[in-house]
Amino acid sequence: MKLLLLEDDDLLAESLAESLKDNGYRVDLATSLRIAEALMTTETYALAIMDLGLPDGSGLDLLKRWRQSGRDLPVLILTARNTWEDKVVGLEGGADDYLTKPFHEAELIARVKALLRRQSGRLSSQLTLGDVSLDEANQCVRVADNPWHPLTGTEFVLLRYFMHHPGRVLSKEHLLNQLYALEQDAAAPNLIEVYIARLRRHLGKPSIQTRRGQGYVFVAD
Repeated sequence: MKLLLLEDDDLLAESLAESLKDNGYRVDLATSLRIAEALMTTETYALAIMDLGLPDGSGLDLLKRWRQSGRDLPVLILTARNTWEDKVVGLEGGADDYLTKPFHEAELIARVKALLRRQSGRLSSQLTLGDVSLDEANQCVRVADNPWHPLTGTEFVLLRYFMHHPGRVLSKEHLLNQLYALEQDAAAPNLIEVYIARLRRHLGKPSIQTRRGQGYVFVAD
């Protein structure tokens, strides 16, 4: 899944982005409201992590504009503003969660996972569609009652995205966009074919169907 991180502290942003990447997420970084607004018009994000004090204004004002325009992605505020009044204003302004600095990265990751589970209507870290079960906490998969198989980082990110969008035709370009953050070098389109082949070895070929000229579809049955 692709996340938007709105944070102008370079060191904090780099550390947090690396931690999120280690947990199977792809992160685009925005250091200002202007950049965040531009990214939201061209990219699709599963969740946003937002500081409030940005060089060109308040993150809370941006959040309110998002909500007024109908953007319903989960938003986690990450800020040094730590009074209970600040938290009330943030949550009533449209945030789904509020975490104050300093913080432990493990807690932030846990909150991100909880928000995404809530967004998808799940209560546990295990996602099951048809015979395929994905353990998001341990990044492994199994089919029916067979043993669990560990996945590489890219295999996990790709399969998780498929399973969150079952029955939807996903183009190679769209899948590459979910696998790699904007600042990373563009990968060759045939890389998707390589990882699709690997996933089919784990799941069985019928689980991921090819739509010629369009892309791929994860079939839940």
